[in-house]
Amino acid sequence: MEIPSNICHIFPLFNADDNTLHGPVFLQEPNSVIFPLDSEEKKVKLSCEVKGNPRPTIGWKLNGTSIDIGMDYRYSVVEGNLLINNPNKTQDTGTYQCVATNPFGTIVSREAKLQFAYLENFKTRTRSTVSVRQGQGMVLLCGPPPHSGELTYAWIFNEYPTFVHQDNRRFVSQETGNLYIAKVEASDVGNYTCVVTNTVTNSRVLGPPTPLILRNDGVMGEYEPKIEVQFPETVPSAKGTTVKLECFALGNPVPTISWRRADGKQIPRKARRHRSSGLLEIPNFQQEDAGLYECVAENVRGKNVARGQLTFYGKQTAYFQGVLFDGHAAIEESVVWECRASGRPKPSYRWLKDGEPLLPQVEQGSLTITNVSLSDAGMYQCVAENRHGIIFASAELSVIGKFTFLNTLTLVKVGGEVIIECKPKASPRPTYSWKKGKDILKENERITVLDDGSLRIVNVTKSDAGSYTCVATNHFGTASSTGNLVVKDPTRVMVSPFSMDVTVGESIVLPCQVSHDHSLDIMFTWSFNGHLIDFEKDGDHFERVGGQDSAGDLMIRSIQLKHAGKYVCMVQTSVDKLSAAADLIVRGPPGPPEAVTIDEITDTTAQLSWRPGADNHSPITMYVVQARTPFSVGWQAVSTVPEIIDGRTFTATVVGLNPWVEYEFRVVAANLIGIGEPSRPSEKRRTEEALPEVTPANVSGGGGSKSELVITWETVPEELQNGGGFGYVVAFRPFGTVSWMQTVVASPDAARYVFRNETLPPFSPYEVKVGVYNNKGEGSFSPVTVVYSAEEEPTRAPTTVLARSLSASDVEVSWAPPWENQHKGRIQGYEVRCWRHDEKEENAKRIRTVGNQTSTKVSNLRGNALYHLAVRAYNTAGTGPSSAAVNVTTKKPPPSQPPGNIIWNSSDSKIILNWDQVKALDNESEVRGYKVLYRWNRQSSTSVIETNKTSVELSLPFDEDYIIEIKPFSDGGDGSSSEQIRIPKISSKDGRNWDTSHSLTSILIYMLNILFHCNSL
Repeated sequence: MEIPSNICHIFPLFNADDNTLHGPVFLQEPNSVIFPLDSEEKKVKLSCEVKGNPRPTIGWKLNGTSIDIGMDYRYSVVEGNLLINNPNKTQDTGTYQCVATNPFGTIVSREAKLQFAYLENFKTRTRSTVSVRQGQGMVLLCGPPPHSGELTYAWIFNEYPTFVHQDNRRFVSQETGNLYIAKVEASDVGNYTCVVTNTVTNSRVLGPPTPLILRNDGVMGEYEPKIEVQFPETVPSAKGTTVKLECFALGNPVPTISWRRADGKQIPRKARRHRSSGLLEIPNFQQEDAGLYECVAENVRGKNVARGQLTFYGKQTAYFQGVLFDGHAAIEESVVWECRASGRPKPSYRWLKDGEPLLPQVEQGSLTITNVSLSDAGMYQCVAENRHGIIFASAELSVIGKFTFLNTLTLVKVGGEVIIECKPKASPRPTYSWKKGKDILKENERITVLDDGSLRIVNVTKSDAGSYTCVATNHFGTASSTGNLVVKDPTRVMVSPFSMDVTVGESIVLPCQVSHDHSLDIMFTWSFNGHLIDFEKDGDHFERVGGQDSAGDLMIRSIQLKHAGKYVCMVQTSVDKLSAAADLIVRGPPGPPEAVTIDEITDTTAQLSWRPGADNHSPITMYVVQARTPFSVGWQAVSTVPEIIDGRTFTATVVGLNPWVEYEFRVVAANLIGIGEPSRPSEKRRTEEALPEVTPANVSGGGGSKSELVITWETVPEELQNGGGFGYVVAFRPFGTVSWMQTVVASPDAARYVFRNETLPPFSPYEVKVGVYNNKGEGSFSPVTVVYSAEEEPTRAPTTVLARSLSASDVEVSWAPPWENQHKGRIQGYEVRCWRHDEKEENAKRIRTVGNQTSTKVSNLRGNALYHLAVRAYNTAGTGPSSAAVNVTTKKPPPSQPPGNIIWNSSDSKIILNWDQVKALDNESEVRGYKVLYRWNRQSSTSVIETNKTSVELSLPFDEDYIIEIKPFSDGGDGSSSEQIRIPKISSKDGRNWDTSHSLTSILIYMLNILFHCNSL
């Protein structure tokens, strides 16, 4: 429907009669209630009255959540009012709102709080006696019980109805309920009971009596006032309220209380003093009453002052300055609502639409709706609030719209159902009628006009095809729209997917082939267990195959267990959709067994039980038990009874375990298809202890210091110790004797024992064995082995030590062993020490020989240097005395200058080398000759020719490359070598026709000659 202009129409709120259609309006909103829990009337009523056309329905919210009346028999709504039977302070305390709804929208009422007034009994039945000196000040605590509602306090002295009279000596605080006695007298002795009264429920409870007695250790002396009751440092006070300030002091003599203003102004004349000035009351508090007030407590011993600032603030609940008007707007127009409220402090604003918050919230109370649509129609509320209260204002927005035209073409299949939508954007709601062609369409069992104006046709036939017109009318006018209905043949499944039973790893094709109207586009989709298959994401396993528009077959490759389930082929055209399903059963290795439990465990066995896992459609044929310990490498299969566990057995006994080892077990199932995943590990359990069975290995020993017998062995691994408290028993005896000596080594990690005794003969044989024990007792011993006691060092030095220089870096030293009848101690070898004359003997180079060797070579020495050498014998006990040192001077170093100006000639399979003579320097050995080293380029072994001349002739074949170098030699050794000379391969033809001379600098010229010769051929 269209209106004649783009102006938003605003009308006063409901100035029409009650026959006008409009949204809900509150006539009465709920008020807050304080309900006494001990009330005889066990019912709470929250009032709500609403008008609207159509008549609104009324619901209620508690703390923002809708109350379901049908879920709690205690709640009922009578004429809009909420009745709560048998109210419960735990369930029913909170904030309530009335919610009114009709077709135009929803509004919520102001918030009404339901509170419960109550006063519970004191929980303590007795109180401790209070003992004070006469003349001392005292405070008795009331400690009121749990309550809700304002309280007043009084105290009973001894028995009811004798109440404590308040004067300048006694004061009852109405803030805390405590009783204060400034100075205790003998007449104060007795029982005191706190009386608490709830002003809402008028209920009263009495606390337990507190006995007050006088101490007999003297009378309290005089002391200055001590203020025990005082008002806060800052007292915010609202305009027009009554302000009460409490002040009371203890002291001896009894203090007097006076009041004054610190700014010098007079206390307001309207102020009243109560209870001997312990209470200052200022009624109708105003701005001029604000300031710093002081309470002065004074006696002959001194005075004390309490101060507090009374601050003034204006209190005003928010109220609206104007009225919200209903609005009427056309689609795509704009609407602006102004909401103005006053109050102290300044109110904040928020807006509701149909009872729900509008986001984002607006500022300054203005609400602007741009580009209005039909969805914006409804009831709007402006909410203004400050800390003193919250108020609501409501208005209705009606949207006048345009007709939404029908689809020009609607497709449907024969026998199907179609809804031709007719949803004009119109407000108020229009009435509808339909025509087929030019004829008015009448409703029957197949043709129905729905509430929103749409036309529904079921069991469609070919005769239903044609043009259809929707006509919509309201008081703004009439509009119509026409569209065509086309009827198509239905799609039918010709080859459906069928259920299959497959094995993991196989590939299959599920067929899905249809017949359909080829003028319509067709789409195939597949789902697996209710989820659409994503052929791009899951392309490793799923692929659409078929090759024609009537086939949508599904190929599943390399099937896994996870692919078992229901597959649905879904076919859709623009007029219909249908589906065909098949179940795929996948057989595979079994799933992991469950709940592996150690039922019983001994020192070498464990009784296990478990539950079977999924058999994955292939019966389980056997189970295998595996174990793991802190000492094993991963999981290991273990022996069981029965040895082979069939698929119907769910218990087994593991045998062959090591005692006192922590084990965990798991079970693996197998079927004809394969071995499944292992179960989760069992709990960890330790086997029981047993006597140790494994003895130490490799028992041996020997060596050590004089008078020692050293025995060694390999420790027994922890997993073979069979129990706690593990250790070793070491037994030994002289070879050929009967009695064993034993000692205990308590450490399980020990691998060595040393027996010391001055009477031990050196290098004597002993029979030795090592046993084991633990908390359960002793195990067996290792086999007996023979170990020798420590031997003595050699006692005599070698003789006839000689040294001679071999070269600049090597000397040879020789010696004669000590006479056998002149020394003690076995000789295992000799140690040669060699040091240069300018070095310290302790830094000498040491070279050891083994056995009876009586000479050795010392290398890597400095040339032309004086060295000292000494020899001594050694064995396992140490080294013997050293021989006298002998001197030797190494030869001069070999020549450092390499041969130079090397020239080579080749002729008739011979190579002739010439070089300049090398002259030794003064500090170098004279040249005795030269070494010519040569080898094939492809070989590593080198041949050597020595000569005392500066030339040499080599008979070498020409079919190989040669590497040659030359170096001088002398008594000091070999000198520096020349650079390597490469003699290239020369053909026999070249060798016959050419006689050339080469130096290191002429090789390039030679190669150029060869190249020139080749080019001339």
